[in-house]
Amino acid sequence: MIAMAAVLTPPHLPFTRLLVIAPALAASLWAVRPTLGLGAACVLGVVVYAVLYGRWDDLMFTVSSIVAVTGAAAYASHLRVQRERTLSQVRAVADTTQKVLLRPVPRRVGHLETATLYLAAAPQAKVGGDFYAAADTAFGLRLLLGDVRGKGLPAVGVAAAVLGSFHEVAYDERSLEDVARRLDTSMGRYCGSRSDLEPLNSDSGAGPDGEEFATAILGEIGHEARHMSLLNCGHPPALLFQGDVVRSLDPRSVSPPINLAQTLGLAYSVERAPFGPGDMLLLYTDGVTETRAPDGTYFQLEQWARGVPAGVTPRELLTLLHEALLVQSGGKLNDDIACLAVRHHEAEA
Repeated sequence: MIAMAAVLTPPHLPFTRLLVIAPALAASLWAVRPTLGLGAACVLGVVVYAVLYGRWDDLMFTVSSIVAVTGAAAYASHLRVQRERTLSQVRAVADTTQKVLLRPVPRRVGHLETATLYLAAAPQAKVGGDFYAAADTAFGLRLLLGDVRGKGLPAVGVAAAVLGSFHEVAYDERSLEDVARRLDTSMGRYCGSRSDLEPLNSDSGAGPDGEEFATAILGEIGHEARHMSLLNCGHPPALLFQGDVVRSLDPRSVSPPINLAQTLGLAYSVERAPFGPGDMLLLYTDGVTETRAPDGTYFQLEQWARGVPAGVTPRELLTLLHEALLVQSGGKLNDDIACLAVRHHEAEA
């Protein structure tokens, strides 16, 4: 179009000077060599135009401008390509880290069907301080979902320590109380090994005496049982869907968060609840209930849950929840979110 404009307009309108725009725009999309090639084509076009139409007055100025802009554009293209490669590598590392820390949860274990949801607050983040895990053990399907009271890489490290310990002890310990004690010990050792690091800042989520801690829910659903066991370590209560009824499983007694058992001096308490055919359990982190609307109101999880159609699968439940949270927050989630849903499948009950 610029060439046509240069040919069809009078000599005193030097449209050929606009050719400097082409390599500048190409740098935003093309690699270095194509950008240089386009700049060379523009120079050649200007020279041919001058020869054919005898317009030599601004040839040197136009050619010099195109050469200078093309050089700068090629360098900008080089930097952009490098940044894209680095970002691709960072994303690959983040994807791998997520797969290592948040191991895939079995979608079906006997009569149980499961699904998970993980949403990171940071746009490019894959992992954070929220975590979940499930293990098909001789004692039944054991579940873990929790939230490290911290942010950034330190929180990821603590979550990794807790998850690593769970995937070991879940298969060996006979009771959820023993699993919780082992998790508490493992997290305490991990945090103690970092005592030589710089002190945590005020946003790290440290507990009393500078300790880090994590709230969590441990669950166990037997392979043939019609009930489940839950151990709530200071975490938001689970939701139980039973037909058209939704109820919050608030613990009757308090269990200490992980890594605060010795500090608070409390014992672990396991509670049982019925869990029969068609029932569904939802575990979630506080990022769900603390999701705010633009006017500052919090997401009302129980109220929303009462409107969920009966008979939905765990995956459908979490998809509906994700959509509701995006609507609530206007598409801007400000905290990590982890959810784990388990349904007692009627067909195989």
